[in-house]
Amino acid sequence: MTEIDQQQDVKNAVRAAVESGADVHQQVKDITLKALTTGQLDMDNIKNVTETVINGINEGMASHGEHGKEVFNQAVTALDDTLAIAAEASTLAIEEAASKAADYSKRDLNGAVKDIQDMEGLFIDTLEKVAKSSSQVVADIVNDFIAHSRQSGTAVGEQTLIALEALKDLPKISADMIVSSTAATTSALAKIGSGILLGIAESLQPSHSKK
Repeated sequence: MTEIDQQQDVKNAVRAAVESGADVHQQVKDITLKALTTGQLDMDNIKNVTETVINGINEGMASHGEHGKEVFNQAVTALDDTLAIAAEASTLAIEEAASKAADYSKRDLNGAVKDIQDMEGLFIDTLEKVAKSSSQVVADIVNDFIAHSRQSGTAVGEQTLIALEALKDLPKISADMIVSSTAATTSALAKIGSGILLGIAESLQPSHSKK
């Protein structure tokens, strides 16, 4: 299956979940986690999944109209919560990599920290793009959510603060480097994060569905 086919499948699944209006938060969270774990835990994958899920939510909202605010909030909060889990996995990956200092450069580690910092902005920016292309009813719902998020914060934003606090004392990472780094995460570091995220995802599954 091509990457485009995978994205279409994810979008269709999210749209169907939103249209159903039933257990939307859990459905979207499960779909998003599965999508994130099919690729490496790097910003390209996170960006693609975020955009695909939000587009699926937007398409699913067409069947709800002005009464869809609760459904939208459930769906987008599920995405937010899943991005927070991804940020947690990335943090654990950096901590593991930092313990193997000889294998990773400061640029590698700080690039990964920069990616975590960028997650909340990616989430909000993608919502803003969707709002601009949505119907007025949906755009109003989206903009209300964005305004609330800017005031009260997001789950991924909260996890970012936790991550930066946890990482600030690592010997390879200093505060000034966290601010200034723009290097990309290495493939090896992304693979570590992918493995950790998969483990977290499996632990969140109901016991009867575990294999």
